[in-house]
Amino acid sequence: MTVPMIASVPPLAARARAVGGSPVRDILAVTARPEVINFAGGLPAPELFDAEGIAAAFRAVLEEMPERALQYSTTEGEPVLRAALAARMSVRGLVTEADDLLVTTGSQQALSLLATALLEPGDTVLVESPCYLAALQAFGLAGARVVAVPGDGEGPDPVALEELVVKERPKLLYTVPTFQNPTGRTMSAERRAAVASVAARRGLWIVEDDPYGELRFEGERVPWIASHKEVRDRVVLLGSFSKVMAPGLRLGWLRAPGELRRACAVAKQAADLHTPTVNQLAAARYLADRDLDAHVRRVAGVYGERRDAMLAGLADALPEGSTWTRPEGGMFLWARLPASYDTTALLPQVVTWDVAYVPGAPFYAGEPDRSTLRLCFVTQTPREIGEGLRRLGEGLRGGA
Repeated sequence: MTVPMIASVPPLAARARAVGGSPVRDILAVTARPEVINFAGGLPAPELFDAEGIAAAFRAVLEEMPERALQYSTTEGEPVLRAALAARMSVRGLVTEADDLLVTTGSQQALSLLATALLEPGDTVLVESPCYLAALQAFGLAGARVVAVPGDGEGPDPVALEELVVKERPKLLYTVPTFQNPTGRTMSAERRAAVASVAARRGLWIVEDDPYGELRFEGERVPWIASHKEVRDRVVLLGSFSKVMAPGLRLGWLRAPGELRRACAVAKQAADLHTPTVNQLAAARYLADRDLDAHVRRVAGVYGERRDAMLAGLADALPEGSTWTRPEGGMFLWARLPASYDTTALLPQVVTWDVAYVPGAPFYAGEPDRSTLRLCFVTQTPREIGEGLRRLGEGLRGGA
């Protein structure tokens, strides 16, 4: 019997060879056992999904307009959804027309489209330190040179930012100003104004990513950087339903000036033609029939209780000398252990206690702080959080 030969894979593109997979996804694969209390994921709490409301929206569009719901759509997105999104943004202080928006397959696709439309290999992108991991992947896959802006508990330092803009001549700054992933920190209104001022003076483009901003459980909302008049012509604002409706819908959007938005639409045509029609129409129907804001308030209330449970147990779980953030919303907090701890090296030991976190090192574009880690507080109940922190403390003991 002749054994058929298996063809070797053609040489991979340099960008595919250079960019690794997501360490968070790798950790989730390892810790998928049900007995593991997983603080590593960035997943919304599934028991809080409005499954009935979403199902009703899908039933309505499939019963009332099946020919439209199951057909191809325009690349820019369903007009009814874009109009609803524009209205929500306008109410929140950023006057927006439906034609200002491009619907994307999750806000992650928006990052990929922007990278495709804007970045040549070798272009410089400025990012926060630490930075959202998947953004580092998207920019790395485009061949960009990613440079971290020094900062503090509020985000990028405006003075350091301006110095880097002059020195590096970057294509853009990427930032998550509200309840940032991974740290949970939020830029104050004053810091946003300072960053906007640098962008206006130096001609810097800003990509403002806001997947978590509606999940506020204390404090007052801070306006988008995009709402500052001096930079409205040079800010791309990204949004998503993943954290407030359901991530499985894969619905995001970008708001951008016309020429750049059209370039992203061309890139999207090459990527997937359009975001699924039925999902867009169901989301629009949900917005028309249900009170999404009330749903988000309920979710944020539960998340706030879970954040409080995690904050209450951290002092006993983490080694003496540790520090951590106190987010006013979102899904994550960030901890820094004493310098002698390496959270990447410690993770296998900690996982044997059936608990997991994400080491901080992968979130850095430059030299990482290996004593840091990210904890997601939204997926477990307060009781489970307490038990998870007990296990975390046991796993960390003696690990310096």
